[in-house]
Amino acid sequence: MTTTLPPKTTDREIFSVSQLNRQARQLLETHLPLLWVEGELSNVSTPSSGHWYFTLKDDQAQVRCCMFRNRNMLVRFKPQQGQHVLLRARVSLYEGRGDYQIIAEHMEEAGSGALQRAFDELKHKLAQEGLFNEAHKKALPPLPKHIGVITSPTGAAIRDVLSVLERRFPSIPVTVIPVAVQGKESAPQIVKAIELANRCGLFDVLLLTRGGGSMEDLWSFNEEIVARAIFNSALPIVSGVGHEVDFTIADFVADLRAPTPSAAAELLVPDGDDWLDKFIGFEVLLEEAMLRRLQQWQKHLHNLRQRLRHPRERLEQQAQRLDNLELRLKNHLKHLLVDYKNRLQQLQIRQQAHHPQVRLQQLNERISAYAQRLQKAQYRIIERKKQAHGEAVRLLNTLNPLSTLERGYALVTDPQTQKVITHSNQVMPGTTLNARVAQGEFVCRVESISK
Repeated sequence: MTTTLPPKTTDREIFSVSQLNRQARQLLETHLPLLWVEGELSNVSTPSSGHWYFTLKDDQAQVRCCMFRNRNMLVRFKPQQGQHVLLRARVSLYEGRGDYQIIAEHMEEAGSGALQRAFDELKHKLAQEGLFNEAHKKALPPLPKHIGVITSPTGAAIRDVLSVLERRFPSIPVTVIPVAVQGKESAPQIVKAIELANRCGLFDVLLLTRGGGSMEDLWSFNEEIVARAIFNSALPIVSGVGHEVDFTIADFVADLRAPTPSAAAELLVPDGDDWLDKFIGFEVLLEEAMLRRLQQWQKHLHNLRQRLRHPRERLEQQAQRLDNLELRLKNHLKHLLVDYKNRLQQLQIRQQAHHPQVRLQQLNERISAYAQRLQKAQYRIIERKKQAHGEAVRLLNTLNPLSTLERGYALVTDPQTQKVITHSNQVMPGTTLNARVAQGEFVCRVESISK
């Protein structure tokens, strides 16, 4: 009979229950990051410790949840049974019971939370594209000629806007472009209204407005198509949506944001009373300027009257001036006659000096002088040439090699190469050489060499 021994325990890794739960918790917490979970609350428990314990479920599954006191203090509402919420949580495991659970870090109501996320995402996207940049904002006209108001014709906002415009500047025409300000059809109607206002050419500024409400009520003004229609509008657009605490995407894209519809109307038009006060001030300034101008002209007229004289005095002055001019003319003519006589005499003297006979005599004298100078120059040149020729002959005789030969020297050359022999190393005994003397030349042979 054989028995099978159990395997050695040293080859197995054995976990305790607490070790298993701890390692499972560590795996869950390290491998699953913070995530968003949406579901319905049930089994909500709020013990005296301040922590919240509840179950999050949908129609197919459920999971236990815990939200500690330091986190749930930031939640703006009290969780209720059956309430639909959105959690940002991390996955964990309660080691004591081995229960899988999630630890909530943040809780918000699912409906508004989804809208807020969509709002934030669209806001970030449009900001990245530059739709909120101040460089794209268009300036409002200081005094609009025609205002287009895009809003509901039956809402409280339009009554507030018209009341403010009537009070501040009633002469400016206002046209209401009716649209739905909430609901599925609202955003497309707003886009069409903006495009229509740009095409018709009636307006120089637009007001996009509605009264306050929840985020769902104001959501039409957070639609991307509305934001792009506002950005692409050639007309400046003022946004006055909701109350002062309400912000929409349209507020960020619009050329100017007003906290309320009434405030938007006040920003659109100047105060008529202020303008009237300015015109009254301009009227006073104009009256003062006209009075100063009249005084200046009166003073100028008075000066002209003082300068005005009787015509007889003017005629007497002109007659006296005519007599003076006549005397000056006579004197001037006398001086001209004297000048012409002097110039005539000078011309006659110059004419005598340039008579042809005188000119010929002067030329003959110059010719005789040039002939004498030429003869003297020729004589000097001939003498210098003779002296130079004599010097050249003497120098030539000095350098002539024949003169050296006449003194008994000979010019010895190699008959084959015609080179002059100047050293004894150039010849050998028995060599035949040519020797030229003063009177002829002869052939000689070398018998011996001495150095």
